[in-house]
Amino acid sequence: MAAKDLNTPTTPLLPGAVADGVAVVGADASVRTEIVGHGWRVLAVLSALMGFASISTDLYLPAMPAMGRALRAGAGTVEWTVSGYLVGFSLGQLLWGPIGDRHGRRLPVAIGLVLFVIGSAGCALAGNIWSMIGWRVVQAVGASAGVVLARAMVRDLFVGNRAAQMLSTLMTVMAIAPLLGPILGGQILALAGWRAIFWTLVAVGLATMAALFTLPETLPAERRNHEPLFRALARYGELLLNRRILGYAGAGGFFYAGMFAYIAGTPFAYITYYHVPPRLYGLLFGIGVVGIMASNFANSRLVTQLGSDRLLLWGTSMAAFGGVLLVVAASTGWGGLMGLMVPLFLFISATGFIVANSITGALAGFSKRAGAVSALVGAIQYGSGIIGSALVGVFADGTPWPMGWVIALAGIGSLLCTRLLVTGEQLQA
Repeated sequence: MAAKDLNTPTTPLLPGAVADGVAVVGADASVRTEIVGHGWRVLAVLSALMGFASISTDLYLPAMPAMGRALRAGAGTVEWTVSGYLVGFSLGQLLWGPIGDRHGRRLPVAIGLVLFVIGSAGCALAGNIWSMIGWRVVQAVGASAGVVLARAMVRDLFVGNRAAQMLSTLMTVMAIAPLLGPILGGQILALAGWRAIFWTLVAVGLATMAALFTLPETLPAERRNHEPLFRALARYGELLLNRRILGYAGAGGFFYAGMFAYIAGTPFAYITYYHVPPRLYGLLFGIGVVGIMASNFANSRLVTQLGSDRLLLWGTSMAAFGGVLLVVAASTGWGGLMGLMVPLFLFISATGFIVANSITGALAGFSKRAGAVSALVGAIQYGSGIIGSALVGVFADGTPWPMGWVIALAGIGSLLCTRLLVTGEQLQA
């Protein structure tokens, strides 16, 4: 589907054009030519930019226990490297969104990639856990530019269910990063130590920067928001009063709290509690990523038939059910490792139905402020991730119990936002 959408000349990308009954916006004729001629390249670069959030953490997950030993830090403190990353990622998005609406997409992303490279190098050279957390914040501020503005670039080109379809396609492709990340990270750890993992991220950042300049600019000058940056930042308050944005962002935000509780908690639940060898952790983590890829693929095929709101409801219901099963297994020890893995798989597989549809729903109707809305939604999502991962660290007791409760509450919260804030009329549409 992605190849057809990006390569077929009959899908015009001119302002006001219509493709298969769905308006396509934002690009001029030169951008259309670039997209038509280099569809797979555009898809690959956008996927890489959107994948920075996951690869920046997933690659070093198997090394977290080893990092703790080397930096003389406990499990709860090491988990704060995830929370610190999320702090920088959330705040960074709020900055990059308005900048991208004012100055276009490519230049801010390039500046962000420079910061990402600097932060990754700082992590590789860190001498203590607090220095590591600080450099993770810098790394995250840089990575957030690519993620928030890649979503805005999709919104520049597509709207409605087609935008949700394209986001699902991108997420299916970029899911390769978290699938391979822990596996590759485990191998790098075994061969060269945990610091080499962050030098690998330096190389990834430099390679992505080179690829970025092969992309066209998707936001022409005449469609940019020229209001002063401080005023654009102040308008976040107005957006927060919008029921639609709040509902969709809440659904995604609660889910992200659970997802990052999963990311922060599984290395210790699997490796420390159930004694899974670090080199095999990536394989167990990859099972969940396969579920993410499958649900994103299903969403990209079903969204034009069933609508993104209905699929969002399906996904949040699935996440809540998986969370309830997980807290039972984590509290009682029922089923051992497999009893933990099955509900975790169910919860994390809901990603494909929740993330793309919640982002698309929030962005609908805000074409001129797509960067700011994308940033606000992302900040809420990853800000919730800060809370989820931090709670796992604060209540860490050597068992999977804290992770289980955080994920259960997150799944239920995501479902309630969908039911209470996204109106019944929207769900029927």
